Amino acid sequence: MAHRFGNAADNGVRERRYPTDMTDAEWSQARPLLPVPGWMRGRGGRPEAYCHRAMLDAIRYLVDNGIKWRAMPVDFPPWDRVYALFRRWRDNALVKEFHDRLRARVRGKLGRDAEPTAGVIDSQSVKADAVVGADSRGYDGGKQINGRKRHVVVDTLGLLLGVMVTAADVGDRTAAQVLLARVVGAHHRLALVWADGGYTGRIVGYCLTLLALVLAIVKRSDDQKSFVVLPNDRRATLRPPHAQPPPGPRL
Repeated sequence: MAHRFGNAADNGVRERRYPTDMTDAEWSQARPLLPVPGWMRGRGGRPEAYCHRAMLDAIRYLVDNGIKWRAMPVDFPPWDRVYALFRRWRDNALVKEFHDRLRARVRGKLGRDAEPTAGVIDSQSVKADAVVGADSRGYDGGKQINGRKRHVVVDTLGLLLGVMVTAADVGDRTAAQVLLARVVGAHHRLALVWADGGYTGRIVGYCLTLLALVLAIVKRSDDQKSFVVLPNDRRATLRPPHAQPPPGPRL
C-alpha cells in the first residue's frame, strides 16, 4: 500500500510544508508502531480515506499552533476526519500505547532498558486564556499565576512517563499522590523519583509505604540564585547506610 492504512487511490501523498510535519526519517520510525485498524484484522469496516502520516501531521500542527479543530489548514485532511481519528485513538488508549512504543524504542537505541527504574517529577503553572472556564483554573500564589498547572513525570532522559493537568491552585503534593500512583501502575520497575523541595512532607512516606517508591528530595542551598545542576546519587538514595553499592542496570 502506498499509504499507511489509507486509500492511496483517492488521496495523493501530501506535500511536506510545515515545520511540524514529520520528516521521512521520523515517519520511518513512527510508521511500524502505528496501531493496526480493525478492517485490517478482519473486524469489518473499510479502509480509511487518508494516510495516517497526514493525520499525524495535522494533529502535530494543531497542538503546536494552538488552533481550533475547525481552523485546520485546507491542505490537511478535513478537520472532522482528523478529530475522529484522534478521538478514537484517545478513547481506546491508543495515543498512550503509540507514545509508549516510541519511548521504549528511543531508550533501547540509547542502550537503556525499555522500562525505566528512575525518574523526575515537577510541575509548571501557566496562565490560562480568557476562554478557559473558571472552574478549571485557579491562582498559584507562589508563582502569582492565574491558570492551570502541568504535573509531569519523566525518565532520566526527559522522556514522558505521565502527565496531569489541574487548576493552578492544586498543590504539588496533592497532585503527586494521584500522578505517581498512575505512573507506578504503568511502570512497575520504577523505584526512585527525584523531586524538589515542593514535595517534602507526608508524600514521601506515602510513596514508600503504598507505592514502594522512593521519593528523593533534592534541595538547593538557600543562597542559590541562578540555575545550578544539583548532584544526586541514585545508589546512595536506595541503599541502606554503610552498604556497598550494588551493580545495577542503567537508569
